[in-house]
Amino acid sequence: MTIAKPVVSKFGGSSLADAGQFRKIDYIIKQNPNRRYIVPSAPGKRNPDDVKVTDLLYACYDKAKHGEPYEEYLNQIRQRYQEIIEELGLHLSLKDELKVLENSFVRGIGSEYAASRGEYLNGILLAAYLDYEFVDAASVIRFHKDGTLDAETTNELLKERLGGCSAAVIPGFYGADENGRIHTFSRGGSDVTGALVARAVRAEIYENWTDVTGFLLTDPNIVDHPKKIDVMTFSELRELAYRGATVLHEDAVYPVRREGIPIHIRNTNEPDQNGTLICRRIRPEEETPITGIAGKKNFVAISIAKHRMNAQVGFCKKLLEAFDENGISFEHMPSGIDTISVIMPKDEYLKKEDGIMESLRRRLNPDKITLDDDLAMVTVVGKGMRSVSGIASRFFGALGDANVNIKMIDMGSNEINCTIGVANADFETAIRALYDALVK
Repeated sequence: MTIAKPVVSKFGGSSLADAGQFRKIDYIIKQNPNRRYIVPSAPGKRNPDDVKVTDLLYACYDKAKHGEPYEEYLNQIRQRYQEIIEELGLHLSLKDELKVLENSFVRGIGSEYAASRGEYLNGILLAAYLDYEFVDAASVIRFHKDGTLDAETTNELLKERLGGCSAAVIPGFYGADENGRIHTFSRGGSDVTGALVARAVRAEIYENWTDVTGFLLTDPNIVDHPKKIDVMTFSELRELAYRGATVLHEDAVYPVRREGIPIHIRNTNEPDQNGTLICRRIRPEEETPITGIAGKKNFVAISIAKHRMNAQVGFCKKLLEAFDENGISFEHMPSGIDTISVIMPKDEYLKKEDGIMESLRRRLNPDKITLDDDLAMVTVVGKGMRSVSGIASRFFGALGDANVNIKMIDMGSNEINCTIGVANADFETAIRALYDALVK
């Protein structure tokens, strides 16, 4: 008898905002008995004017740490969970857990611990509701002391712990180092937890349930009713997530990609819809010229000019060492014969402005350094771009017709993306123009 591979299902904050959403999750899980490992986020907003539990935890911790009245926030947190417990008819009390939380906040235990408690408490609650085993992420998601993920130790811990679990709830977003200190991923990090669990249990598929019916081709806040992407590759997803598309955390790709486990983006509120499937390869007939358009604002471009730069052996090495010396990573590095530009997030640059400029001058002795601090990056992604003639003409023609000035162009070497730099004020205009020209 062949045992079916498990399905790992991660549910976002909007999918767990109240008791009604919990009931939807229960229905979804019961439709497929292979949905055996569930990764919950903290309760999200119930309506546009609501506050996420994670934000309440941050506010509560900040007040308690500074010796200010925090009870109002703690009561709101307690009430959110108690309402769900009562409406679901659960025989469960979080009184002891909330007391530990309060005492830890007063001691100033740390903001990462504070942020993690939303998932932790929700995991306890969801496990009780589903009658699944609760597995504290702090015992199976291992971080190094510097706050970076220890992926291989995590994989071993998860395999060992879940190997004896027929069904379990593992809270998303956080883990712990070997000393038990809590660390968190960046916002949206429950996606990463789900991917790590999927890798460890060799899942058939990793489902990511959210409040949108799949991955949209671009930001619906910029373009009205953009088309949905039915299927895409991991490479395309990675490009779009890194460039600013927010449906899935960018670091959630690697753990499942290496094992060939597909990701399925689905809508908790419309579970019968197909959503978006992300896999290693897609059939040629499924390829479309454009998979997605994404971007971010607020970058800076440092441009270094030096005569006969191309003839100086080791110039780029020295350039990279200047950034490494200041602990700065960068996004793009387009170059010419005598010039090279480095693009990075503006907030990162401002933290190290004096240091990076001093390092560049000392190491490179440039003829000139110029700075453009009004830059937004827009990327068009699609495996089909390389096989369709005229894409570039439509791409740049659309921007010209929209009076968008292009400050920078960077064509990816893998031929599945093209990135441009524009003024921050032109960001939305550029995305709309590209969507109209390349998609409609």
